[in-house]
Amino acid sequence: MNPPSFYLQLVNPEHPVLWRPSENQLCAFHPGFPHILLEACAARSLAALLEELDAFGEIVPVSGYRPRAMQQEIWDDTVQKQGLDYARQYVAIPGCSEHETGLAIDLAANRPEIDFICPEFPWDGIYGRFRRMAPEYGWILRYPAGKEAITRISSEPWHFRYVGTPHARILSEQGLVLEEYLAGDPGLPLWNGPRPAAGRRS
Repeated sequence: MNPPSFYLQLVNPEHPVLWRPSENQLCAFHPGFPHILLEACAARSLAALLEELDAFGEIVPVSGYRPRAMQQEIWDDTVQKQGLDYARQYVAIPGCSEHETGLAIDLAANRPEIDFICPEFPWDGIYGRFRRMAPEYGWILRYPAGKEAITRISSEPWHFRYVGTPHARILSEQGLVLEEYLAGDPGLPLWNGPRPAAGRRS
């Protein structure tokens, strides 16, 4: 198991990914979606949350762990099809994506067509209950509306990040994003695992 501080790893344009999971640290959170991988603790927690809500079938995963090369492909494809301004709003710069840590998941309402970049995840019904219960399982809505100037990512109602408890509860209760939470308490390190080997920083 990773140390608690790992789950608070801050990833944004100023803080590139410093730790990427190895293959044996990843697993599918549900056998019905074997290609959607997460870090093991995050996977177990998400599965427990969806089971508690009886939400399998209504809530579906869109994207979990992404290797750096996949994030680059998504960035390049989005820039080509939607333009650079759109990519900067909704796609993290390669090397600066939470998906590369295995701690982030994009979720969607189960619809015949799902937008990979901006999936629909409504605010009411089972989706609202998911958001309300998520902190009890260690998950936060990572990019809420009104915090774009801090996160530097547009509001993403579908993007959730595993930070563990009690951190998720505190973040939710105080209406904070991860940047604010870490900056407000010098006892919480941005990242406190073993330093990457030379050349690992992306």
